[in-house]
Amino acid sequence: MIDPKKRLPMLSASLALVLMSGCAGNGAASPGRSAIPSGPSAPPAASAAASSPSSPSPYATAPGGTAPPAASSAPPSAEVPSPSPSPTPQAVEYKGPVEHLFFHPLVAFPELAFDGDRISQGYDDWFVTVPEFKKMLDELYKRNYILVNLTSLYRTETENGKTVAKPQKLMLPPGKKPFVLSVDDINYYDYMRENGNAWRLVPDTDGSVTAWARTPDGEEKTSRDWELVPIVDDFVKAHPDFSWEGAKGVLALTGYQGVLGYRTRPDSPTYEADKKAALDVIARLKKDGWLFASHSWGHVDVREVSLARLKQDTEKWEREVEPLTGPTDIFIYPYGSRVPDNDPKFAYLRSQGFDVFCSVGPSPYKIFKDGTLQMDRRHIDGVALRTQRGRLDPLFGDTPLLDPARDGKAG
Repeated sequence: MIDPKKRLPMLSASLALVLMSGCAGNGAASPGRSAIPSGPSAPPAASAAASSPSSPSPYATAPGGTAPPAASSAPPSAEVPSPSPSPTPQAVEYKGPVEHLFFHPLVAFPELAFDGDRISQGYDDWFVTVPEFKKMLDELYKRNYILVNLTSLYRTETENGKTVAKPQKLMLPPGKKPFVLSVDDINYYDYMRENGNAWRLVPDTDGSVTAWARTPDGEEKTSRDWELVPIVDDFVKAHPDFSWEGAKGVLALTGYQGVLGYRTRPDSPTYEADKKAALDVIARLKKDGWLFASHSWGHVDVREVSLARLKQDTEKWEREVEPLTGPTDIFIYPYGSRVPDNDPKFAYLRSQGFDVFCSVGPSPYKIFKDGTLQMDRRHIDGVALRTQRGRLDPLFGDTPLLDPARDGKAG
C-alpha cells in the first residue's frame, strides 16, 4: 500500500503512488443529520503538504485579478419550440453487475502534463485526457451503458437507533447496463494547476457549471471542454437516454486545499469570498444531478493512520467541507485503502453516518454487509489503458483510446 507520508510536495514518485492506489469513498451523514447524497472524487492528493494544513495558495479571484465569470442574469433569447420528448420506455428490474468507473480531473493541457518533468510519469499513469474521455463516453453509449446514481442502489432505514443501508431494486429501460461514475480529488490542488488540469469550476451563463483556467499562453478563460463535469452534462443533454433519472456522478472531495478550486480553508485570507463562490457552484452541481462524497480532509490512508488521526481528519472534513456540500453518507477511501469491517476505524466512520464505502478493484463488485454498502470502483487512467485493455473491452471495445499527446508514448 502507498505510504501516506509520501505525498504531493515531493511530486514525482508521490503522485504516482497516490494515484496508483486509487481513491474510493463513502460519505455519510452523522446519525443526527439527514443524509444528502454527495458526489465524485478527485485526483490523488499529495505529499506531506497535502495532508498538512500548512499553507495552501488561496485565491478569491483568479490569479492576475480576474474573477471567474458570473452566471448571466440576462433573459434567454426567444424560445424555440422543442420537440415532444420520446415516451420513456417501461422500466424492468435489473439484476446484473453494476460498473463503477472512477477518474481524476481531466488533462486539459497535455503540453503541461506530459512535458518530461518529474511529475509527467504520474500524469501518464493516473490521468486521462479530454479526447480519451470523450471517446470513452461514445463507446459506453454505443454499448448501452447508462448512468445511474449511486444512491439508486440502496435505501437507508433506522434499526435500533442506527442508520443502515439496504438493497434497493434497480429499475432500468430494457437492454440498458448501469454504471456509476465518480471523480476523485476534484479540488484542483496547486500541483494540478501547474501540470495541465483546469483551475476551478465556475458558473456558466446558462446556469450550469463550466471549467476555468489560465492557459499555457497565460490567457484566463473558461471552456466546457476542459473538465469531465461539463463534458458529461453536455453529453447527457445531447443523449438523454445516457442518464437514468438525471444521474450524473459522484464528486469526491478532500479539504486541505479547499474544494472545486476555491480555497475554502478558514485560515485562507480569501475564505469568505471563496466560500460564497463554492456554495453557488455546489448548488448548481446538485441541481444538475451531481452528488458529493467524503474523500477525507487530508487524503489520508485510512488503513495506515491511527484512529486518533482519522478522528481528527474526519472532524476537519465535517467542519470545513460538509457545510459546503451538505451531509453525505458516501465515503471514498483515499488510495483505495479500505479497512476491515471489524477495525475500530471502520466503526468510527460508521458512527459518523457513513453507510456507503467505495474502494478500488479490477471488476464490478458490491456487497451489502452489516448495514453498509461496500463497492469497488475501476480506475480508468493511463495504467488501465496500457495494461488492462482486455478487462476494459466490455466497456470500450477495441477502439484505440490512447491520446498521441501523451508525449509520444501512445502505441
